[in-house]
Amino acid sequence: MGKLKFILTCVTRMDYPELFRTVGKVHKITKKNSVGILADVVKCGVKYGAGFNDYLLCEFYNLTDAQRATYVTRSVNNAMTRILNDRDSYHYFDNKTEFYTTFAKYIGREWLDFSKASKEDFKKFMENRDAVMVKPESSSGGFGVNKLFKKDFASLDQMYDKLKAEGIGVVEDVLQQHEIMNKMNPHAINTLRVVTIVNETGPHIVYAHIRIGNSDRPVDNLHSGGMFAPLDLEKGVIQYPAYDKARNTYTEHPRTHTTIQGFAIPYWEEAKAMCLEAALVVPKMRYVGWDVAITPNGPVFVEGNNLPGYDILQMPPHTPDKIGMLPRFREFVKGI
Repeated sequence: MGKLKFILTCVTRMDYPELFRTVGKVHKITKKNSVGILADVVKCGVKYGAGFNDYLLCEFYNLTDAQRATYVTRSVNNAMTRILNDRDSYHYFDNKTEFYTTFAKYIGREWLDFSKASKEDFKKFMENRDAVMVKPESSSGGFGVNKLFKKDFASLDQMYDKLKAEGIGVVEDVLQQHEIMNKMNPHAINTLRVVTIVNETGPHIVYAHIRIGNSDRPVDNLHSGGMFAPLDLEKGVIQYPAYDKARNTYTEHPRTHTTIQGFAIPYWEEAKAMCLEAALVVPKMRYVGWDVAITPNGPVFVEGNNLPGYDILQMPPHTPDKIGMLPRFREFVKGI
């Protein structure tokens, strides 16, 4: 029933122009017949729950049916979320202020609930700060997140009014990144995405990736030009070259020229321990993606995600054997 509902939803909400653009991209890459490609995309949607973006990014056109069956697709990810997470508990992660309050032990910085702050509250918070990060109350993908400097405003009154007009929910200290992480890219906080699942035996880390900034924005998100690569869970080192959503592969960072594969993450053991501990804080949320920053004093949370994205999981440079992550998830989740 879940797969049928997924298919019907896709049919009614499909971005058909983008579907045909994707077919065109695959045709350009493979030189295969466009009608055949479209038929294969539809087949993968019906049989594996794969969206057309899954088909392109994971290069389903290069996979056998047996290999395709090992991939986490959109419908598989949605099914895991339904099995493991209670929608009534989403608010702990959807709302920035609630997340910061619930996981205060792991935030590691001062912040202001701007949605409730008076102008005097804001002025007091800004007294000894030259720059702050501002975030909407509810957002994802780094949208609406900006670093602002006090000197760029005529007054704190003007700054306050502007942020209120923009619907900012949180004003917070600018995180200081560990000097080793700065060697990769000093212009953005390069976060770790650590995904945990809680089952009958306790919390487990299923996988972890690093997301690396590659733009002038102070965020590392893929939607903002960032790249990503998987981490070795035992060693805390980057396993493969990085990849981005434009399907570019990077052996070194294009701005800092730091070699990516083999780069070691500081405080890795502490980061893992923090995520495993936090995974038990909200018992009805058993599948969470934690965004972790590494500071000079250790790991802290940037945010948590109640619907961990699956798009960075199984990219071609990171799956040389062409086997996806579904077997790994099945070690921890029954019924998928």
